[in-house]
Amino acid sequence: MAVDYGTMAMLFILVVASLAMYFIKDLLHAVIVYGAYSLIMALVWLQMNTPDIAITEAAAGIGMTVLMMVVISRTSRREEYS
Repeated sequence: MAVDYGTMAMLFILVVASLAMYFIKDLLHAVIVYGAYSLIMALVWLQMNTPDIAITEAAAGIGMTVLMMVVISRTSRREEYS
């Protein structure tokens, strides 16, 4: 039985990213983790030989990440660090 350690590592990263998005309090950081989650998920779909779903995941992930970044930057007040 062949074990693909790369796919297992990516699935572990997905679980960690999911938990991180749940526990992170800063919305901007959570959106950044979501972008990484979407990228890893697209790579998992590509590993499973489904390039059409991988492209869809990448496009939807990029679109949602940009949309959430714009909404967060317009609605939240972040203090500048000196």
